[in-house]
Amino acid sequence: MPDNVDASEQMVDNWTKQIQETAARYQAMAARMQGQTVTERSKDNTIEVTIDSKGLLTNLVISEAASGKRMAEVSSQVMRLVQLAQSRIPELLQQAMAETVGTGDETASRVIAEAQSTFPEAPPEEDIAPPEPERHHRFGPEEEEPPPPAPATPPQPKPIPRRRRTQDDDEDDFGGSILS
Repeated sequence: MPDNVDASEQMVDNWTKQIQETAARYQAMAARMQGQTVTERSKDNTIEVTIDSKGLLTNLVISEAASGKRMAEVSSQVMRLVQLAQSRIPELLQQAMAETVGTGDETASRVIAEAQSTFPEAPPEEDIAPPEPERHHRFGPEEEEPPPPAPATPPQPKPIPRRRRTQDDDEDDFGGSILS
């Protein structure tokens, strides 16, 4: 019986050691991924985006050369570059896993599959619809006809007729002297 107890204790110790080693490798992988960033640039180098390992935008640079572009085109390029950068995250995760925990176990496969579903491949560039031409929008009630033009000179107000003073105007209607 003592052999079974010793063997059981040895087995529990081995599991504990394996779990601790695996946890340390996953922590190393997480620390490595924490510092990862991905940067993408437009073909004409007017726009640059950087995302972190969670896919969040951490830096956006739009050069002065982009000022000649329509805003719809610039925003479309920014979104395309963010998608392109995010689509590289699963590859970075797979590299970090291969170097730290390995990619052969079921947990690693699940983590990579989750990253691929969260950050799918970016659509091909030709699939992106060209931005619509710039339009001017009016806010407020629509007018069918333009309002009539304002008159050149404003009309003069009619003079107010003055009342003639009478003898009674000198008396105030307070009923007596103010000194009494």
